[in-house]
Amino acid sequence: MERVLNFSAGPSTLPVEVLEKASDDMVNYRGSGMSVMEMSHRSAEYEAIQEDAKASLRSLLSLDDDHDVLFLQGGASLQFTMIPMNLLSKDDSASYVISGSWAKKAHKEAALLRPVEILASSEDDGFSYFPKISVDEMAKDSKYLYVCANNTIYGTRLSPERMNALDTTVVADMSSNILSEVYDVNKLGLAFAGAQKNLGPSGVTVVILKKDLLVNEKGTLPTMLDYRTHIEKDSKFNTPPCYSIYICGLVLDWVKRMGGVEAMEARNKEKAKLLYDTIDNSGLYKNVIPEEDRSLTNVVFVTGSKELDAEFVKGAKEKGIVNIKGHRSVGGMRASIYNAMDIEGVEALVDYMKEFERNNG
Repeated sequence: MERVLNFSAGPSTLPVEVLEKASDDMVNYRGSGMSVMEMSHRSAEYEAIQEDAKASLRSLLSLDDDHDVLFLQGGASLQFTMIPMNLLSKDDSASYVISGSWAKKAHKEAALLRPVEILASSEDDGFSYFPKISVDEMAKDSKYLYVCANNTIYGTRLSPERMNALDTTVVADMSSNILSEVYDVNKLGLAFAGAQKNLGPSGVTVVILKKDLLVNEKGTLPTMLDYRTHIEKDSKFNTPPCYSIYICGLVLDWVKRMGGVEAMEARNKEKAKLLYDTIDNSGLYKNVIPEEDRSLTNVVFVTGSKELDAEFVKGAKEKGIVNIKGHRSVGGMRASIYNAMDIEGVEALVDYMKEFERNNG
């Protein structure tokens, strides 16, 4: 069977050459006589894998020495707790922008620990736009501004220009758009990303942290939930998700070969424009997100009929276009066009969309 066109929001498609390289290494990694899955995380072979992955990420994001890179477990969701636990003292607060379900969940977890505020929200309109942010309105005791830079479910994003303009300490969930556009990560206090969209497979979460933001002394937090633990032990306090980190390293090398983040942004803008133009010029499909808020990585659209949406998804699968169904909370369709989805895949989707409209419009 040929490979399908996988538009899943995550875990998402991976570059074929990365999968082929991993296949070549599966049984015997570089003459070691074993798979990466079997290696000790204390071995020289694995140490090199992790260090190379970290170095590649630092290079691609042009990270300065003030920021550390951690490879953690627990998914991005664990960061909803670790962030306020590590960045806030008992007298501090933080400001949250509620732009979708994941930001809402992050605020809920933080509110269990500290009196955090909601600075702005688009929930009143079904998260159909990215809220306007006024840093001047943040509470005086607010130590950081939390944003989810891209909302996979609703297809909205905070553009690099708007994020870079925020004159405060920003904490950003970049799970679904890291490496997809050129953001100045050095301006952020903390950025984190579950790997399973643009970085690699599930099982590892990357945290990029400005170390001087840590407010609690070592030993005052649960050991595994303390960033200092993982900084001091180079993400190897306990056994890391070695194979997931290995695949991340291969993906990062692929991004470098493709021309880096700037080249990824150009590719993603081309893919997104093709899809949005098709939707905007259609008499059948609709996308209600304001143009300035539209995601480059998750394009949502509907026909206006649940029955027709279901027929679209069914027909797509018959053509090898899979995981195109929208999130259960909003319905419709969603095309996740992360870095590894090439333009030919998007062109195939657009061809099907036009065919479906001719037959059903």
